[in-house]
Amino acid sequence: MREILVIGGGAAGMMAAFAASKPGRHVILLEKNEKLGKKLFITGKGRCNVTNAADLETLFANVCTNAKFLYSAFYGFDNQAVMTLLEQAGCPLKTERGERVFPVSDHSSDVIGAFRRMLQKRGVELWLNTEVERLVWEAEPSGSSRIMGVELRGGQRLNADAVIVCTGGLSYPSTGSTGDGMRFAQETGHRLTECRPSLVPVETADDWCRELMGLTLKNVELRMVSGKRELYREQGELLFTHFGVSGPLVLTASCYLGRAYAGKDKQEPESVKLYLDLKPALTEEQLDRRVLRDFEEQQNKRFKNALGALFPSKLIPVMVMLSDIDGEKRVNEITRQERRSFVNLIKNLPLTVKGTRSYAEAIITQGGVSVKDINPSTMESKLITGLYFAGEVLDLDAHTGGFNLQIAWSTGHLAGESAADTACL
Repeated sequence: MREILVIGGGAAGMMAAFAASKPGRHVILLEKNEKLGKKLFITGKGRCNVTNAADLETLFANVCTNAKFLYSAFYGFDNQAVMTLLEQAGCPLKTERGERVFPVSDHSSDVIGAFRRMLQKRGVELWLNTEVERLVWEAEPSGSSRIMGVELRGGQRLNADAVIVCTGGLSYPSTGSTGDGMRFAQETGHRLTECRPSLVPVETADDWCRELMGLTLKNVELRMVSGKRELYREQGELLFTHFGVSGPLVLTASCYLGRAYAGKDKQEPESVKLYLDLKPALTEEQLDRRVLRDFEEQQNKRFKNALGALFPSKLIPVMVMLSDIDGEKRVNEITRQERRSFVNLIKNLPLTVKGTRSYAEAIITQGGVSVKDINPSTMESKLITGLYFAGEVLDLDAHTGGFNLQIAWSTGHLAGESAADTACL
């Protein structure tokens, strides 16, 4: 029997262990927590957005970083393959708005349970509460290096023909994602791309956001601009918080915010602005006619009392304050210039970005092991034979909607199959 060790029992690790467990291979899955899938358990607010049912072109379009690296992984084991595997393992799925795929039960534990059964059926040995201290490798006469196994916390050594690192990133550190795999990579000479929280709420410098805490705006458009560059533009849902903004629109925008600060594009956080279009279905001219009509119908009302048809009540005092129009002013006294300026505010409500929240609130990590050191056809290290990386430990990330889990499933499956093939050499 050839020995394969998988480090990390999350999405990528469970899939890698399953794919590696072919006849003639002995697979041990090493997990430092007391149970499998601790982060998977809390994804999608506990419902687990397993994948996205969109076509492959859409999958690639939703990958923010290094999409081309994923060609072999996605084509080798795509979203349909994931769904088929889980349903055959007794976890029926359903597809919701935005092609998001969930367990019919709405319980992430059913996904984890399906993998536990599959691993048990394949004879994968599961070692819980087992922390890997370091990788063991050695140089060969040819000048290349080969993986030899791992050393556990406490000093025990496990020998292996192949090792797959699936330790995740830095997000949600309480689930065990503390950067172990990135340390392993550095210690073995692999390059790391700068890490940042991603799919994470954004902090703003605007005090008025606190007054709107808890307010959700649907069907608004968000633009993110750095200097003269537009980093992101999309319509959807946004939530105001005590520190700034969150919600699906903001989480996706945060992918691009990290890149604005990275490397040669690094800028001061204050140079990044968000602009909200509260009425994206209307052009500025159409909105101006709409506001004029509202004012004409309520011409004797005070400005602060004439906006009920335009905004939620919680938003009205803030819009009045930002407009610089006296709230006590009657609408029939508002000048054309004041009205046009107010319409522009509705279409371009500005927020100044301070930065993002921490890894504790980030869904994923942006950055990680550089894909330049990884073979995209196998997920094997280009530096050490028999060493593989998969999942969030790599510099790969995508939008919300099941796309990041698909990266974990696809890269984990490719790494597992490749390791099984390597282990027979």
